[in-house]
Amino acid sequence: MESTAMYAFSVNGNQFTYNGEDKKLLRFLREDLNLTGTKDGCSEGICGTCTVLVDGKKMKACTIPLSRLEGRSVTTIEGLSEREAEVFAYCFAEAGAVQCGYCTPGMILSAKSLLDTNLSPTREEVTKAIRGNICRCTGYKKIEEAILMCADFFRENRPVPKTEEEPRLDKRYRRVDAEPKALGKGMYADDIRIPGMLHAKAVRSAFPRAKILSIDDSKVKTHPDFVRIITSEDVPHNIIGHMKQDWPVFIPVGEITRYTGDAICLVVGKSPETLEELAKLVEVSYEVLPPVLDIYKALEPESPKVHEDGNLLSLEHIHRGDVEKAFRESPHVITRTYKTPYTEHAFMEPECAVGLPEGEDGVLVHTSDQSIYDDQHEICTMLQLPPNKVHCHSMLVGGGFGGKEDMSVQHHAALAAWLVKAPVKVRLTRQESLQVHPKRHPMDIEITTSCDEKGHLTGVKAIILANTGAYASLGGPVLQRACTHASGPYNFQNFEVIGKAIYTNMVPAGAFRGFGVTQSCFAVESNLNLLADELGMDYYEIRRINALMPGDIMPNGQVASDDTGVIECLEAVKDAYYSSPRAGIALAFKNSGLGVGFPDTGRCILSVEQGKVHIRTSAACMGQGVATVCTQMLGQTCSLKAHEIVVEDPDTSRTPDSGTSTASRQSLFTGEAVRRAALKLKEDLKTSSLKDLEGKEYYGEYTSITDPITSKKKNPVSHVAYSYSAQVVILDEEGKLEKVVAACDVGQIVNHQALTGQIEGGVTMGLGYGLTEDFPIEEGYPKVRYGTLGLLRSTDVPPLEVKLVEGPGKHPIAYGVKGVGELTTIPTAPACQNAYYRYDGIFRTSLPLEDTPYQKKKH
Repeated sequence: MESTAMYAFSVNGNQFTYNGEDKKLLRFLREDLNLTGTKDGCSEGICGTCTVLVDGKKMKACTIPLSRLEGRSVTTIEGLSEREAEVFAYCFAEAGAVQCGYCTPGMILSAKSLLDTNLSPTREEVTKAIRGNICRCTGYKKIEEAILMCADFFRENRPVPKTEEEPRLDKRYRRVDAEPKALGKGMYADDIRIPGMLHAKAVRSAFPRAKILSIDDSKVKTHPDFVRIITSEDVPHNIIGHMKQDWPVFIPVGEITRYTGDAICLVVGKSPETLEELAKLVEVSYEVLPPVLDIYKALEPESPKVHEDGNLLSLEHIHRGDVEKAFRESPHVITRTYKTPYTEHAFMEPECAVGLPEGEDGVLVHTSDQSIYDDQHEICTMLQLPPNKVHCHSMLVGGGFGGKEDMSVQHHAALAAWLVKAPVKVRLTRQESLQVHPKRHPMDIEITTSCDEKGHLTGVKAIILANTGAYASLGGPVLQRACTHASGPYNFQNFEVIGKAIYTNMVPAGAFRGFGVTQSCFAVESNLNLLADELGMDYYEIRRINALMPGDIMPNGQVASDDTGVIECLEAVKDAYYSSPRAGIALAFKNSGLGVGFPDTGRCILSVEQGKVHIRTSAACMGQGVATVCTQMLGQTCSLKAHEIVVEDPDTSRTPDSGTSTASRQSLFTGEAVRRAALKLKEDLKTSSLKDLEGKEYYGEYTSITDPITSKKKNPVSHVAYSYSAQVVILDEEGKLEKVVAACDVGQIVNHQALTGQIEGGVTMGLGYGLTEDFPIEEGYPKVRYGTLGLLRSTDVPPLEVKLVEGPGKHPIAYGVKGVGELTTIPTAPACQNAYYRYDGIFRTSLPLEDTPYQKKKH
């Protein structure tokens, strides 16, 4: 038992005397004072989300014990003066510096620590001031611009503009949730406080593969904070899964674990502070079994089966034209094998959900993920309840990037609340988050590329082996997208890909920004450079002569539409590429929407309530700004003012199913649904005012029509839209990043700050993927912490230049909008590969790239 003591200090000018066990300042602020603007991102002093000022000096609240605060003064985001709050909120919104928002209060406190002593900082000083704060969304550029803008407002004593912005397309527009996020007022799941709320934690497998022999709960039941232990026997239906039901809620006694993140049981307790103690008091006995850790061994007939139906999750075979004939007749044929690693999403907000009993035998779940309807579906399956008994509501989501598509805590919170009939919060620690949720797939890709004597591509054949880990997650669709995009955005007709997603006893792999295309693009683009070498052609030119143009037939048979802007992207980066002998180039494309024959629908209800138009859609915002896109779509269509529009939180009782925020689909699909509903409202507004239309609802829906991947049509439609990007990475004479130029064709521009911010953030994530990030796993055990992931900080990111282009035409959906969320992460790593190849002549075939100034130290 820890000794107690008395500490006196001030928080935001208020004096406090704390008498009790010493604890970290972060826990005191959040749990005792309910100052939830200070966020908990890692509890390790690494991420900076909990930055506060202590006697004016920035510090990490998760590392400071109260015993160090005697007589000192603490300032949190809630302690900003009225003037400071006004300026920071305006400038961060105006610059587009707020995306998911989870890091933003900490960023602002770091900015305040700088500006309190220096109101004329240089860009370099600003960059250094936020080095201790990680942002996974923005790429830091917009944050630096916001801080410089703040400095100008404070230095010149400029008033904050009060003019109302017009929500229209193709303009700068401050996102609708920027101010509450910036000032720490926005509510994430972990910020929920309910009287009598209990807390729960899963006991997880000690081994990657082991048979559970027994679960002994006798010791945990003696703990004063113990409420209940929940095992598989308490679950009405113990198997769930996003696409395939293969993931147990809990591993039953007598069954075999599949990775170290498997939940054995759930302990429910009275205090979050003692959950770890409770979990350790549960004694699980195992029979340890040899794990399946290698994809090649997993495919051997004698290999242990990870699942009863074998170790092959899915097989893809795409075949158009005659690849072998093309290879025989081509003078240049190159074959290489490329390897890409597991990588971690590292979103700033660890997973959290709160479950509450609701009605008769029902449950309400406050979630923080990428689809409330996916949550509802899986919880209904688990509890064997109809949808009207499972109510899901989305809080703010502190980043996702695909990593919050699967069940992690939502089902456990729902189950616990349903069983104990009380509110229950389930929150993963950062280390649990690293251990549990699916990562980016490691892939081995053997690719053969051929061309004629003039450099025109004649054929591509790839064999893609993806390690999907212990469970299916999104492994099947990710593999499929890696396969369908293994052609690159090029014009040739002979194309064959064989893909396998393989189960192992490793951390599951699933959706991650780029959705498999990050992996295959690395192989496609790298091989193209070797063909250019054989031809004596430069790397820009070989892409230019092969780039898709409107009317060309894509390797999947689809006719490239009038909005195809590959050439325009290339032209936009031409000068940057030829500006340096150390410049690397790569192209990429990415679909919008699920496509390939899958049902895919966006939905929206517009309701007129108290003189305002409510936008009701379940589209999840993980930082990409879909609520703002919908606002601008509505404003564009109906000429409404910002104060006349309200965007509701996703909620299964109020907002229709708009599908998951995945596949770069929401701006197009839900945007079009909003437009269609808005057209009906617009018609009524010709003769009536909003006051006259009180209580009316307008429904909009858009469903894409695409052809399955097996279609025998001459020209099938695989996807309703594609976005394109060309990127150039330039190194300095020491081999360090000097500049990145990214040109993107994403169709109609909706919001300039949000669009360029998404691109900058995507490029930065791509730089990490190419140069620094890894997720080492040894014998099935992840050997990593948040601070060792290799995440880029502000001082690591070079100047980023964004060039927005459009193809010759526009597609007719959602005013011509195309997705950007995934696109810009895809070509960055191969552009880095090409830059280093030109720099030192070493052709690297694995990520992160070896022997560069950014190479992580080996563990």
